[in-house]
Amino acid sequence: MASSTPAPIVIPPSQDFDGNDGPWSSFYLEIGSPAQDVKVLISTAGYQTWAVVPQGCVASDPPDCATLRGGLFIPSQSSTWSYNNASINGTFTLELETNLDFSGNGDYGYDTIVLGYQGSNGPSLQQQTIAGIATKEFYLGVFGLNPRSTNFSTFDDPVPSYMATLKDRSMIPSLSWGYTAGNQYRPGTVLGSLTLGGYDSSRFVTNDVTFAFNQVDERDLTVNIESILMTTSNNTVHLLNNSIAAYIDSTIPYFYLPLDVCQQFEDAFGILWDNDVQAYLVNDTLHKSLQTQNATVIFSVSNTTHSVSISLPYAAFDLIAEYPLVTNTTRYFPLMRAMNDSQYTLGRAFLQEAYIIADYERRNFSISQCSWDPGAQESVVAIESPANSEASGKLVAGTDTRGLTSGRIAGIVVGSIVGLLFVVFLAFRGKRKVTTNVDTGFQGKPELAAKDAPLFHGDKTSNAKTLGLDGGSDRERELDSYMHPAAELEASRDIQEMKSNEEVGIELAISNLQVSELPS
Repeated sequence: MASSTPAPIVIPPSQDFDGNDGPWSSFYLEIGSPAQDVKVLISTAGYQTWAVVPQGCVASDPPDCATLRGGLFIPSQSSTWSYNNASINGTFTLELETNLDFSGNGDYGYDTIVLGYQGSNGPSLQQQTIAGIATKEFYLGVFGLNPRSTNFSTFDDPVPSYMATLKDRSMIPSLSWGYTAGNQYRPGTVLGSLTLGGYDSSRFVTNDVTFAFNQVDERDLTVNIESILMTTSNNTVHLLNNSIAAYIDSTIPYFYLPLDVCQQFEDAFGILWDNDVQAYLVNDTLHKSLQTQNATVIFSVSNTTHSVSISLPYAAFDLIAEYPLVTNTTRYFPLMRAMNDSQYTLGRAFLQEAYIIADYERRNFSISQCSWDPGAQESVVAIESPANSEASGKLVAGTDTRGLTSGRIAGIVVGSIVGLLFVVFLAFRGKRKVTTNVDTGFQGKPELAAKDAPLFHGDKTSNAKTLGLDGGSDRERELDSYMHPAAELEASRDIQEMKSNEEVGIELAISNLQVSELPS
């Protein structure tokens, strides 16, 4: 590869595990001037940066709310912050996970974002899209990896994403990334891994399967789940009767699967659906029994011609729910009952054991079993942009090119044309009707009364009220990058500063990189 090609950027994890539904390996961002440190989770579906603002911690929250939510970004304390003026005070609905009944609003603006903690010399970009959030639907902020632009007014005025700007400014070799969520249950604790413009080959077991992006951009990282097996030392149980298509999305922790599959899990693991909480809670007795059983769940995912198996131990399903999801901290099994096939999702819990590489220029991705070699040294590999490579048809590492018959090649070409026409259709279909009656989500609603049960993100037909600050809109919304203006933010709320004595993570690993051509 030419020496002028930039190297991939490895973003160091924070060394901490955060969140109220995991916890999870988080990452630092510096936002604003002077820089304010916040910790966020990685969203493979998101295309913006969200940070919790002071309105996200109210008087009824725990005294350490700011720390629990990864730290607060205070726009008024940044000299470089500017509001998005496409709506009143820049408030828009959060167009992410709406198909899963998540809702909320963001106070949108622009500011400087640096990836990594202060002093790590991570990439810095000015005037980047930021949503200040208060909703507890998303307890920590997020950093979106999808390079899609955001349209706040019309489709003729897109605002580039952080990833696209990195590529446009030649700060990464291609629009690509490699990511795994990390986990706490492996010996020594495994932190998350994020590489922009490449991947870390030491973190996964190589396979020869690649997946084409879904033609619907909002569900680009879709795989066919061919089978789900639960195995123990003396038994194997089939949990999936018919193959389904599921979207890989690290924004949320859950597995959204069909009801009949959930019922198979119930029989295999002895878990019970709690209608009040809308979740599978696990008491201590059941937890000990499941630890003794020590089952493994094997997902076989395919691209219709070749498959990859991802094995997850019971520990990957042994998660902790905390306030405000539940009143008292409890274990839960991260399985959700999908209401329709648009909700089938493999969430962050899946990526504890899987490594995903996405290449947006070639529109393909790969899924691999994580490698747990404790002696493995980091091995960062660049994914070269097709524009800089003579072999522009090459795919990311792990590509299977042996079976490309003329029929398959024709299919790929036709699929690409259809995908392009779909994008053109989106660009010219015009401005959508905006929402004018949306709750701002910054009202500081009181917590549930004792007679009400907290609710995980579940069935909207339940009479229980969701616990949190946001209601959003109950109307049907398409999932695209057009933002919907919401009501004005309230200005006066309790503000809790973020803690300043958080542990410092490792430095950005942007040297000692292995740069190679992609395998043919």
